[in-house]
Amino acid sequence: MKQFAQSGGPWAALLFLSGCLPGSAQDTLIPPAPAPVPLIRFTAWNLKNYLHTVTPPRPDSSERPKSVREQRVITSILLKVKPDILGVCEMGSAEDLAHLQSDLKTAGLDLPYAEHVLGDDPDRHVALLSRFPISSRQPVTQLRYLLDENEFPVQRGFLDVTVAVTPDYALRLVGVHLKSRRDTPEADQALMRRNEAHLLRQHLDGILTAHPQTNLLVYGDFNDTRDQPGVKAIKGMSGSAAALTEIAAEDDSGERWTFYYPEADEYSRLDFLLASAPLLPEVRAPQSFLYSGKDWIKASDHRPITTVIHADDHASRPKPKKSAKPAPAPSSPPDPPEPAPR
Repeated sequence: MKQFAQSGGPWAALLFLSGCLPGSAQDTLIPPAPAPVPLIRFTAWNLKNYLHTVTPPRPDSSERPKSVREQRVITSILLKVKPDILGVCEMGSAEDLAHLQSDLKTAGLDLPYAEHVLGDDPDRHVALLSRFPISSRQPVTQLRYLLDENEFPVQRGFLDVTVAVTPDYALRLVGVHLKSRRDTPEADQALMRRNEAHLLRQHLDGILTAHPQTNLLVYGDFNDTRDQPGVKAIKGMSGSAAALTEIAAEDDSGERWTFYYPEADEYSRLDFLLASAPLLPEVRAPQSFLYSGKDWIKASDHRPITTVIHADDHASRPKPKKSAKPAPAPSSPPDPPEPAPR
């Protein structure tokens, strides 16, 4: 203080005390502000045959192109939801995905990073668009199973990417679209779907065994309700370290159905978001939601489902207690009740 007063007079001393003096002394007094922790908004949606928007159908295909009107409604809804990451089912070709990506960017929603998985189904695929860069890709497209002595592929494969949200936070996403409920002459559709579900569970076990602290979100159209064996298998054994917990998003009326089947006039929940135990404390369940607007039926037979994730491992997870004994594996809370169809 005396040095500043002698060299610069009383004004220099006043500047030093008020924090206005430039230089290294000031730098040491004010620590840099921490970077804000982002909230990630993730949306999953079966787009119902988002096909042939750029190129015409194959000569042997019976699938009609997605109409321009339906495309516009999809874009309109996504602008309202504003996802940071969008996982979709029933996407057509990579060109169709790029078309949706371009439409969204033109409308003001820029999701520059993309993943498109080619499964055995020639028309419908699982895909993803993201505001954050994709740091690794592990698509699963070659799995097969035996049923009645016949071999079948997992029709759409499994999308598996890791998204680098920040330098310190990674989110792993596994997207699925299990066998449809349509009857097939080759085998029972429910058994086919159940086999796909068990192969998916094996893949998830591999992830969580190798890296137990993975922030893992499993999403997609399971084509089954939560009481069915396939969905239970995907969730895993309740109370185990590898169990997944359902994120039970609701609409504005408190209902949880995601799919409407007009032939039976039936509403059901076939689309799910499942979180691993390490991810669960970071999920903001009260901010999760099902889209409630009435225009969804003009876009698809499914409604989009959204959750919000606080991308901070350290702030969200409880600190481990000091103990000579290892901490017990985290348990999954009970699933919410399934609402009656409206």
